[in-house]
Amino acid sequence: MPGTVLLIAASPMGKGCLVDAASVLPVLAAVTPEVLSGTGTANVVELADPLEPQAVLTRLRAAATAPGPLTVYLAGQLQLDRKQRLVHLALARTTPATVRYTAFPWHWIVEELRLRTPGTTTLFVDLHADAEVWQQLAGHPLAVGPGVSVYGRVAPPVAGVRRSVAAPGYMKALATILRSGQRPEPAVLHEQVLARTGGYGDLVLSYDATGTVPGARPGGLTPATPAPSRPQGAAPQAPQSRPPALPAPPANPPTTPPANAAAVVDPHGAISAAVGAGRHAEADALAARCEQGALREFGDGSEEVLHWREVRADLAMFAGDPAGSCAAWMGVARARLAAGRSAQDPAVEAAVDRAHHQWGLITDTARAHELGVEFVELRDRVPGRRAGALEHARQHLAELRPQPA
Repeated sequence: MPGTVLLIAASPMGKGCLVDAASVLPVLAAVTPEVLSGTGTANVVELADPLEPQAVLTRLRAAATAPGPLTVYLAGQLQLDRKQRLVHLALARTTPATVRYTAFPWHWIVEELRLRTPGTTTLFVDLHADAEVWQQLAGHPLAVGPGVSVYGRVAPPVAGVRRSVAAPGYMKALATILRSGQRPEPAVLHEQVLARTGGYGDLVLSYDATGTVPGARPGGLTPATPAPSRPQGAAPQAPQSRPPALPAPPANPPTTPPANAAAVVDPHGAISAAVGAGRHAEADALAARCEQGALREFGDGSEEVLHWREVRADLAMFAGDPAGSCAAWMGVARARLAAGRSAQDPAVEAAVDRAHHQWGLITDTARAHELGVEFVELRDRVPGRRAGALEHARQHLAELRPQPA
């Protein structure tokens, strides 16, 4: 069955532009439709710097209702509707004051894709966030809904740089790989792009239609190593009715907290609901009880115990506590190493990568330095697969070192 490809490159005109989104279209256009879609034949629709939200909606709806696989390549910038606090894709006429009327609401994308057959839709995104969106992304994951695979990145505003227009580096790297004529599986393609671009400081979106990526922690967000100057914010943006995803449970997770706590049939659901309502202390307390229950039943170092420690590391991130999240992820990595896992084990590397990401978000210099001494030692042992991660860690630690009086 033929596939459908929708290429969207959108950014505002004038000084509000953060990224030259349309610059990627000639590179994507040089890729054959079959390679863009991963199908034998495909129809390609291109939208370059669209002016009206309704025009984007019309094209997206037509693509979403077409039979067969759908692949969307989306490059642009995200801005916030200040009245309703909703994330929008900025279009050519968008200004900070007119987002509500001239930009494309992100939740429209969710609505148009939600009725598609699960597993038939893939989004590759290269998005740049303005300062307001970047702040809101802390605790509100950016998602497109169940059954849709999403790969890409959200780049933060560059601190201290005015009128700087970035390039859609992720999408250009992706298009360059595809121009070779090869079409790896989306998750593999995504990792190849990250290997070329590094992704430092970005929020890296990486999940398939089931919410899982092989070799990565399930749940929707794989943060990349951040640059130390980035503003705080570490979670992706989801429809407000959908709480953030947590790591998938192990094969035999305990289904209730210890006997001295109230029984919870679905602790993951209860924790997600608490996080979605902003009750972070309640969510962590429930996860802590589940961790203690797993500790008694399965023993220290078991996958069941480590699962709940991963959940608590994520909960600290959602609560805006990057220091706590960093320390928790380092603990998970050390526990796996102590259990005999190699430094090249994907679960060990993922834990260290997440600790690296959270470390870079700590604003308390003294605390960041304290954790950094431990982290650089761990990163030296587990350098990971992203080029320059160890060097970045050493440089950041040097920047945090207290200066002599």
